[in-house]
Amino acid sequence: MKTIVFVGAGSMAKAMIHGWMKEATVAPEKVFVMNKSDRKKLTSLNETYGVQVVSENKDVLKTAELIILAMKPKDVQAGMQAVAPYLSKTAVVLSILAGVPITTIAQGLGERPIARCMPNTSATIGMSASAVAWNEMMTQTDKEEILKLLGTIGSVIEVEEDQLHVITALSGSGPAYVYYFVEAFEKAAVASGLDPHVARNLLVQTLAGSAEMLKQSTDSPATLREHVTSPGGTTEAGIQALQEKGFIDMLGSCLNEAESRSRELGKRYI
Repeated sequence: MKTIVFVGAGSMAKAMIHGWMKEATVAPEKVFVMNKSDRKKLTSLNETYGVQVVSENKDVLKTAELIILAMKPKDVQAGMQAVAPYLSKTAVVLSILAGVPITTIAQGLGERPIARCMPNTSATIGMSASAVAWNEMMTQTDKEEILKLLGTIGSVIEVEEDQLHVITALSGSGPAYVYYFVEAFEKAAVASGLDPHVARNLLVQTLAGSAEMLKQSTDSPATLREHVTSPGGTTEAGIQALQEKGFIDMLGSCLNEAESRSRELGKRYI
């Protein structure tokens, strides 16, 4: 079993650790976490999941086989400087940082097998939608092991590195957009007289059922929508309201702005 060190202890690191511990993918004594300053987060992860905390003595980094960069992108240089002197030449690096390119990581940690992944916080319940890209030094064995780790917290696909910008916007940030959608619809339903708990339950089940239909059906989203939309009916009236408000353009802008932000972040670290 690999020794894994998380450099950073934010929400995505927590989601991945939760998913791994829930599925018993990795033994907690094989997972170490270090953080720049927030000892409270480290203590919480230790008490909740039994993972180990990297102390001032960083000797564990010398034998670590997988280093996961999970700090905020703005802290990437400081984080790499903190671990670079200790890493073995064979240690594999997996970055889950938005925007930070593989070339920047190689400059900070040396030429070695490096992967970039964009999971999302649904990893907590084993339902992340993850995409991963590699550099040319990644062996097939390294790839398979990382794919296995990511596969236990949801689905994972291999992509070209440049595609991670739009994937960050689509599935990395996607849960926040879905939650925002539910938040807005719930407010509208309550304003129309529904009890908040009733509105929430109906919305959640509607989303779950619709997602499962998309997963199981061979029909396109457009066809599934048409099956619900009777001419002159209530659904058509709602769709027309969305069209009049520029719903498709708004979603396009949402995706484009998030992708642009990812590319902007990436340029800062080249």
